[in-house]
Amino acid sequence: MDARKVSELKGFVQMCGTNPEVLHLPEMGFLRTWMESMGATIPPPPKTRDRCQGGCPCGPPPTSAAEPEPEPPLRSESEESDLEIDQEGVIEPDTDEPQEMGEFDNIEVTEEMMDQANEKKIAAIDALGEGDLQKALDLFTEAIKLNPCVAIMYAKRASVFIQMKKPNAAIRDCDRAISINPDSAQPYKWRGKAHRLLGHWEDAAKDLATACKLDYDEDASAMLKEVQPKANKIMEHRRKYERKKEEKDIQERQERVKKAREEHARVQREEEARQSGGGFFPGPAGFPGGAPPGMPGLGDLLKDPELLNAMKDPEVMTAFQDVAQNPANISKYQNNPKIMALVTKLSSKFGAPPQP
Repeated sequence: MDARKVSELKGFVQMCGTNPEVLHLPEMGFLRTWMESMGATIPPPPKTRDRCQGGCPCGPPPTSAAEPEPEPPLRSESEESDLEIDQEGVIEPDTDEPQEMGEFDNIEVTEEMMDQANEKKIAAIDALGEGDLQKALDLFTEAIKLNPCVAIMYAKRASVFIQMKKPNAAIRDCDRAISINPDSAQPYKWRGKAHRLLGHWEDAAKDLATACKLDYDEDASAMLKEVQPKANKIMEHRRKYERKKEEKDIQERQERVKKAREEHARVQREEEARQSGGGFFPGPAGFPGGAPPGMPGLGDLLKDPELLNAMKDPEVMTAFQDVAQNPANISKYQNNPKIMALVTKLSSKFGAPPQP
């Protein structure tokens, strides 16, 4: 080999020893791949300094690191709950202990008990007419304990709870009444009114509509006309929010698919570059005539400005990629003076003529 060229190669190797960052330059990818294929261990690249944005040995080129995509703005809680409903007439829920419901499952009601329950019911209605709500409530409770299987009795007591502003107690009575006789309109009417007191507009509209369907009642119908627009407004708001949420979910899925595809493409590009970067030079092991282990003088070779500049030329790198795939392809570049000049230079450095 030419002593001068061997000296240049040796100088480059020495430079790599003192400054291994050079091996991590993008244009040195082919060299890293070849050295690793020969069993060499390449020092890891240094951590990127904050002041460096790429284009130097301490970090990747600017184009290799894309700016992170901004996260989609999160929808605020106020945006999700910006519905305003007139709450006039809504009261605080009652928290009393559950009222007595009678022994519904384990009782045998006699005719005498039925008669007594009926008497209590009439007395309760009289007390209710006199405005004595507590007395009416107590009498209805006694009637229920005597005959707990009559749905209308619970509905009557529920009406008293409504007047006493105890909607939760009224709902419990109506639930029991409906479980006994789901075709009775009165429990739905009073439960609808109880939900209206609590501001449960959708439940109120549903119960009042059912009451009017089973047995039309002007009082229930009037209240239904009041609560139905509010219930509709809530339902429309919910549909709107669900649409927004669905759109957000679709957008997030699309973003995840996009990122996954980009990552897959990046990995594929790196794998193709790794596989094709192992032999840019004709001959065994990527070099003409083969290169001895350790490559004496490699530092001088890669310190050559002409060689380094050539490695940055896309045309040259494409040609070397082509020759790496099939060394016989060098014949395609016999009439390309730029490529042949570099091949001749490399071949002469390794003491072998370029292979046609």
